[in-house]
Amino acid sequence: MIQNNVKTHHLIISLSQKCKTLKQLKQIHAHVLKSSSPENPFPVGPVLSAAATSGDGSFFSYARSIFDHLRHRNVFMYNSMIRGYVRTSSPLDSVLCYLDMLDYGLAANHYTFPPLMKACTILVPGSTKLIIGRLVHAHVVKFGFRDDPFVNSALIEFYSSVCEMGTGRLLFDNCHKKDVVLWTTMVDGYGKMGEVEKARELFDEMPERNAVSWSAMMAAYSRVSDFKEVLCLFGQMQEVSTKPNEAVLVSVLTACAHLGAVMQGIWVHSYAKRNKLDANPILATALVDMYSKCGFLESALAVFEGIVNKDVEAWNAMITGLSLNGNARKSLEFFDKMTIDRVQPTETTFIAVLTACTHAKMVNEGLNLFDEMGTIYGVKPQREHHACVVDLLARAGMVEEAEKFIEEKMGGFEGWDANVWGALLGACRVYGKVEVGNRVWKKLADMGIADCGAHVLSYNMYREAGWEMQAKGVRKMISKSGMLKQPGCSVIEVNGVFEEFLAGDLCHPQAQEIFKILDSFFKMVYLEDVMSHDVLLHNI
Repeated sequence: MIQNNVKTHHLIISLSQKCKTLKQLKQIHAHVLKSSSPENPFPVGPVLSAAATSGDGSFFSYARSIFDHLRHRNVFMYNSMIRGYVRTSSPLDSVLCYLDMLDYGLAANHYTFPPLMKACTILVPGSTKLIIGRLVHAHVVKFGFRDDPFVNSALIEFYSSVCEMGTGRLLFDNCHKKDVVLWTTMVDGYGKMGEVEKARELFDEMPERNAVSWSAMMAAYSRVSDFKEVLCLFGQMQEVSTKPNEAVLVSVLTACAHLGAVMQGIWVHSYAKRNKLDANPILATALVDMYSKCGFLESALAVFEGIVNKDVEAWNAMITGLSLNGNARKSLEFFDKMTIDRVQPTETTFIAVLTACTHAKMVNEGLNLFDEMGTIYGVKPQREHHACVVDLLARAGMVEEAEKFIEEKMGGFEGWDANVWGALLGACRVYGKVEVGNRVWKKLADMGIADCGAHVLSYNMYREAGWEMQAKGVRKMISKSGMLKQPGCSVIEVNGVFEEFLAGDLCHPQAQEIFKILDSFFKMVYLEDVMSHDVLLHNI
């Protein structure tokens, strides 16, 4: 009898998890209600769990209905609901559900706290979040789960979300059972805090690593834009024969996009195809981004068209790619297709289309899109969008209009950054609008702006216009403050190895050989010029 009940229970679990529609789940629920006693909540548990944790809104609503009408509940049911609230982004309800469980007279188990701490992690930032998280931590200690690695992983993730990795490290150091999940959580926590050196130190100490560990370390480097190290890590990962997951491949593609390492990106694409990973929408979007930024627009379009369910991120990647490659008209066409497909544009979408209009000098189209952002699409213009409009007007030579837009729509230059005043000063220099540029420079000087780029732009504008006294004044300010312009940088890929060069940098190990080669090139060009000159004289 007991054996039959166990088999039936496992069958209900299996069938509940395989349900594709709510109707199927309701049929299983009806069977359970018909064949079991109302006094025994045990058989209903698998149905409730499948509905609560499916991630589907209608399924979860049904789970809540089941839960609310239960005469008897157990810890498994409460844990399912706590997880369900987390899956549906209702963290506060998850915490309230836990409190209800305690009021019901049930004690938490080690399955309760990982989702409960996840709820604390995704709460709205603020003092309340920290208080709730610490109270839950106190309950972890009270119920005797302070040495559980899964619970500790959830706690460390929480403390990294509130910028308290010191507490996280204390938990890690005092935990006697350190598994790969706990190590990886620490690496990821430091990475999210931007403390890459500490993350790498722990990563190198790990007794074992899995694909998630490598992914966490690569993501840490990616956050601080150290894309060369991302690719170096990927090479090391291949050397130890760890199979990459989708997250690793996305990090690698992001690095390839920023470094222009298209050959490495093509290899990743080929690997994804061979392992049937290219259907993953996040990975496909990363491929679109990589191909676009590397200038392979046709390949980007081919990947984009192959995405079955295109979400807003995929559309944004393609629209941005078209914009970056100077195809403004097509970028706007794709924006129209996106809205026809009823995909809601985001802030990123409008940065892409406004940038496209800027480079194509499509001023009217850009201004119309900016006006329609809030009124038609419900997207409130942010700082970046205002900066795009200033750039749009400035690049079209409409510097007076750009200045007026800053004063009237943006409340003046106060609180804005180099993207705004740099665009306007650059346009004043290009179009010879020195009077406007002079007004802008005076305002920046009064504000005490110490941006080297703005100073250099102003100096060049004055010098080229023949305003020698003003040019000397700006140059004196640059010298007095000791400002240094950020050196230019370029990266090349040779046989899968990436070399970075900075303007004026002599630290490269092959610097002398490089200078000799460059010198020989200059001599060759010089000789060709002399020979061409001699031929020209002979013909005369």
